[in-house]
Amino acid sequence: MPSILPVGDPAPADGLLPATAADGASERDFGVYVHVPFCRVRCGYCDFNTYTATELRGVSQSDYAGHAVQEVGFAAEALRASGVPERRVSTVFFGGGTPTLLPPGDLAAMLGAVRGAWGLADGAEVTTEANPDSVDADDLQRLADAGFTRVSFGMQSAVPHVLETLERTHDPARIPLVVGWARAAGLQVSLDLIYGTPGESLDDWSRSLDTALDCEPDHLSAYALIVEPGTKLARQIRSGQVPEPDDDLEADMYELADQRLSDAGYDWYEVSNWTTDASHRSRHNLAYWLGHDWWGVGPGAHSHVGGVRWWNVKHPAAYAQRVLAGESPAAGRETLDAETRRVERVLLLSRIRDGLRTAELGDAGRHEVPGLIADGLVDGRAALRGSIVLTLRGRLLADAVVRRLLADEAA
Repeated sequence: MPSILPVGDPAPADGLLPATAADGASERDFGVYVHVPFCRVRCGYCDFNTYTATELRGVSQSDYAGHAVQEVGFAAEALRASGVPERRVSTVFFGGGTPTLLPPGDLAAMLGAVRGAWGLADGAEVTTEANPDSVDADDLQRLADAGFTRVSFGMQSAVPHVLETLERTHDPARIPLVVGWARAAGLQVSLDLIYGTPGESLDDWSRSLDTALDCEPDHLSAYALIVEPGTKLARQIRSGQVPEPDDDLEADMYELADQRLSDAGYDWYEVSNWTTDASHRSRHNLAYWLGHDWWGVGPGAHSHVGGVRWWNVKHPAAYAQRVLAGESPAAGRETLDAETRRVERVLLLSRIRDGLRTAELGDAGRHEVPGLIADGLVDGRAALRGSIVLTLRGRLLADAVVRRLLADEAA
């Protein structure tokens, strides 16, 4: 598989965390991520930890929900034994892979295990990703009845030749249908788009934006295609079968998306995410950017609690063996020191509209701020209020901005 786990330190079989993980826990939200690693086909650009039916070797997709339920029980006990204060779960996110390849009853059972282990906070956000061709109206209603509040559809594009290059299998005409079914079930709707696919023109991208906006989703994500090493797409580009993505064209596409979405009443709240209202922001993803706590369930899933980060073994068979034996499925972990956590906060908070407090920068980083304002990369009015907020140009060059803000760490 292209996806590679970090090395890290050994993770204890009992899953116990150091005492420092409990520090300040009551001030942080707690979420749960459930990784469902199954796909009908693997898209050529994808490097996520996913498996088709022929790659499972020794484990059945139909047993997966039971294995995930086992880990949820293990997680609750490990946190209690580690002295981490109990908190109700604020957000649950089922990602993949394609979670909705599993029957709605399996997803409901995993959510039920989370609810039984910790309880759900009032107004908890519960999201599942779905491919447009992996659900019907009955599936979405059953998910809503089980407590799901939100669905994120992998639309990617409305243009057939772009979907073909990405190896997505759905018919673009199905997008309005699934959005309508989700709304009828009472679910909030997010649409995920990808721009910069080899062979995609600005007109193609404009057509995808129009189709998405016609559906009036509550939330929309637009990510530039990243060609990951080891993927089929990377091999196709290297061999000359398809052209490399064009950075200048991608910048034009981002600017077009921001303009079109703004005109339609959407505001950006993170570099790649827009909503019609602040209440429709992805609270689960915001928890990642804000450095809150979450337990990641499933093969290859990552977790973070109080500055301790760990990741599970990758293959579903190895994962099943661990959880059925009552052992931690973690393959490795690391404890972040204070400076590493501060640097990560700069990396993450600088990407969101609420911004990064200037006080969190080192001396050299603070000295860069006037130049960043002069270069049109940082909002000067926000800086006067003590926050770093990216302009549109700054969002296009977010990585370069971060390098300047962390100039003293790089020295």
